[in-house]
Amino acid sequence: MDKRLEAFQRLLDIMDELRLKCPWDKEQTYESLRHLTIEETYELADAIVMKDPNEIKKELGDLLLHIVFYAKIGEEGKEFDITDVINGINEKLVVRHPHIFSNVVADTQDQVKSNWEKIKLREGMKSVLSGVPVSLPSIVKAYRIQDKARGVGFDWDNTGQVWDKVLEELDELKVEVDNGANNERVEDEFGDLLFALINYSRFINVNPDTALERTNNKFIKRFKYLEERARETGKSLHEMTLSEMDVFWEEAKKIGN
Repeated sequence: MDKRLEAFQRLLDIMDELRLKCPWDKEQTYESLRHLTIEETYELADAIVMKDPNEIKKELGDLLLHIVFYAKIGEEGKEFDITDVINGINEKLVVRHPHIFSNVVADTQDQVKSNWEKIKLREGMKSVLSGVPVSLPSIVKAYRIQDKARGVGFDWDNTGQVWDKVLEELDELKVEVDNGANNERVEDEFGDLLFALINYSRFINVNPDTALERTNNKFIKRFKYLEERARETGKSLHEMTLSEMDVFWEEAKKIGN
């Protein structure tokens, strides 16, 4: 037997055994697993940002376990089983890749995405944006909305246009702030600026969520170094001036934190 199939069969057998005999596993439902699946997805995202292959492998295993778990629950309820899950994605991939499995031509990523969105609309989806989950984090959601709109040709022509839009939104935000506008107006303009920046990120091939998470991690490392150095001097951060703290901050930057 193919080693991949053998490994997958063993996972299915283990799940059958756990569902039958383990007090915790026996009690789980779609709903009880949901928040755990979200947590595992974020842990995988963290491993990807950290570029840690061992952690990526581990977190992929955890997610695969969840998929098998949901399929087992579906099988028990006579709703679907793991075979249905796999057959479903197999058929979707074949249908949505006619440039591979049929005679449609698509030589670029943009053509592939455009075909994908057209097929989804033919399948009955009322809007190309319908596939964007409502509960996605805002930055990820904005990126996906823009990417899907691009798939049907609704996009800027070049990077310069998008950067001009960023500057325009920045000016509009500054005007509202300088004029003492109410919080709702300022919030609207700030949101427009973020949306424009996320749009720009697509044109320079940067994932905004990944970029921001890397900056978050960089800030955390530098701030922890600052705290550690402050303790070495016998002071708390509350007792230090900003100038004193900035010395340690620059140290952190120089040593690569």
